[in-house]
Amino acid sequence: MSKRKIVIEPDPILRKKSKTLEKVDDELRKLLDDMLETMYSAPGIGLAAVQVGILKRLIVIDISKEKDKKSPLFLINPEIVTKSKTTSIYEEGCLSLPGHFAEIERPAECNVKYIDYHGKKKEIKASGLLSTCIQHEVDHLNGVLFIDYLSKLKRDMIVKKLVKHKKELNKIVL
Repeated sequence: MSKRKIVIEPDPILRKKSKTLEKVDDELRKLLDDMLETMYSAPGIGLAAVQVGILKRLIVIDISKEKDKKSPLFLINPEIVTKSKTTSIYEEGCLSLPGHFAEIERPAECNVKYIDYHGKKKEIKASGLLSTCIQHEVDHLNGVLFIDYLSKLKRDMIVKKLVKHKKELNKIVL
């Protein structure tokens, strides 16, 4: 496994739609393992392939609280089949928008069809934090960021700060 560089907003790739995968092979599993390592070291609870610069419909998630009891979930070609009418609000952050958080309202539950790490078709009913995390990551696969749910003013302020932060990181220090 190796850690990958996380793409930071504003980067045009984050606004592109990811492509569906045709097969699950060792190369794909290696990418999933790399994504998991990247997510854990960030640290985060979810990561979409586009966030490491790869436009493939892949997500890794682990909402377990205890470091020694990891419970990773690998979602290949995830598809949200249904969403509940009831909603919940979570303070969301994003590894591609470091240091920025906002309360986002989403459906409280969702049913998701996906292919697992071993190429098996699966379906789960997610609620609570897992539901929010899945919806957040599936949004990434469709070129949507959590800040898109905010007012234009708030969104523009966050992007402006990220641009300034990126410029500071790119300065050469002697």
